[in-house]
Amino acid sequence: MPTCQNCKNKWGWKETFKKTFTTDPAMKCPYCGEKQYTSLKTRKWSLLFSMLPLLPLLLNIFLDISLLMMIGLIIGSGILYICLYPFVLELSNQEEPLF
Repeated sequence: MPTCQNCKNKWGWKETFKKTFTTDPAMKCPYCGEKQYTSLKTRKWSLLFSMLPLLPLLLNIFLDISLLMMIGLIIGSGILYICLYPFVLELSNQEEPLF
């Protein structure tokens, strides 16, 4: 779970989950109210693993997977990604450029 870099309080899964679906890149700490940003390491990890739901499409090239199973794998891997994201989220006090 992420830890605020200002007050060092650990966020809960539910709080983190809600804050990850905002359009603002800054997330306010529920304890101290300071702005926190997703760390560069987490954003790189996120870019890599956000492609996980596309893996069944690649598998379909090599294996004969039915359409229903492929849709189930895409939805399942997407849900897995969304549920695990709060566990790998790391925060920083400032927004770091991606490149």
